[in-house]
Amino acid sequence: MPRHVAVVMDGNGRWAKRRGLKRTEGHAAGEAALFDTVHGALDVGLEWLTVYAFSTENWRRPVDEVRFIMNFNESLLLRRREELHELGVRVRFIGRRGGRTPGRVRRRMAETEAMTARNRKLTLTFAFNYGGRAELADAVRAIGHEVAGGRLDPDRISERTVARHLYAPDMPDPDLLVRTSGEYRISNYLLWELAYSELVFTDVLWPDFRREHLWDAIREYQRRERRFGAIDE
Repeated sequence: MPRHVAVVMDGNGRWAKRRGLKRTEGHAAGEAALFDTVHGALDVGLEWLTVYAFSTENWRRPVDEVRFIMNFNESLLLRRREELHELGVRVRFIGRRGGRTPGRVRRRMAETEAMTARNRKLTLTFAFNYGGRAELADAVRAIGHEVAGGRLDPDRISERTVARHLYAPDMPDPDLLVRTSGEYRISNYLLWELAYSELVFTDVLWPDFRREHLWDAIREYQRRERRFGAIDE
């Protein structure tokens, strides 16, 4: 079993377009996919599930769509956090908390994290206002401040130093990345953390994704040989 699965939830817009609906209807339909996937993760004993909810690049989308996503994420937390709490799910967020994210959304994020902080059945992490390059830039900036302040010898900077300054330094690297909708790229997602992850791509659009698709991806992962740069003896 993988310990940590990361997911790029892609295809909401195309799902809606094929049905003659607004793109925002695709985002709304993705809620059922997310929660069925969470239940599937709990069913198989997955410890960590991380989903790409909103990227730093998504701010370039039409204003109405961005506004809908912000409002939808706020309402989702209000409507579903009690359910997640009762399921024993710890909810966390990684990404830049400031910037253009509305204050009310940041408050809901903090409230949800506090409510679920003691839960241990599954850690569900939302990458929100997240970008892999932004995360690395923020880590380098923090390391630079430590060096400038005399708290860190630059000759002692290592991979562990960088990892310690990531948004969630206690989060294990994903064993498996799943991307939906038939796209074959990682789109600036967990660039450091995915260095040795297995990648599984599916043509299923995110609103149609269900726990069975998660299990299929895990079975595919279990057929892989992970050597981490070594060779078979």
